[in-house]
Amino acid sequence: MNSAIFLTSAIQQFRAYKELGDKTFDQVTEKDFYYNPGEGCNNLAVIIEHLNGNMRSRWTNFLTEDGEKEWRNRDVEFEAQSKSAVELLKLWEDGWAVLFSTLTSLKEEDLNKTVYIRTKPLTVIEAIHWQLTHYASHVGQIVYIGKMIKGEAWKSLSIEKGGSGAFNEQMKKG
Repeated sequence: MNSAIFLTSAIQQFRAYKELGDKTFDQVTEKDFYYNPGEGCNNLAVIIEHLNGNMRSRWTNFLTEDGEKEWRNRDVEFEAQSKSAVELLKLWEDGWAVLFSTLTSLKEEDLNKTVYIRTKPLTVIEAIHWQLTHYASHVGQIVYIGKMIKGEAWKSLSIEKGGSGAFNEQMKKG
């Protein structure tokens, strides 16, 4: 796979994960951002705060500075939040904006450069993979919490249960 195809594919995957989060947030209420799924679990607000901190830290000056910035206070990201849904969604959007701004500015020749995350050297491709899997896991948490909250009222973000046959038939028809 050439580097340009990889970068395009990675950006598409990040966009797809962001969209899953967006569609989940569209289904929940203000108070749902603070629903606690269980002891030791993070709520939606905490996950958003963490993703924002991680994205801003990792993708700011991506090629020239370690991805773990001195100004980031990761521990605070996991503390109880008291932000409104509007404030939380702004954090969500701001984090993704930093990520997409950086990714879309990368050139093919940048992909084999070395960057650092917590002093660990990685190629840009490795760093992108690391963050893609990290964000996918948290978006999966977001979607699962949304499903827990909404129960039977949940609007599927994929093929509805029991709907694979009809979906496959529709795909054949084009």
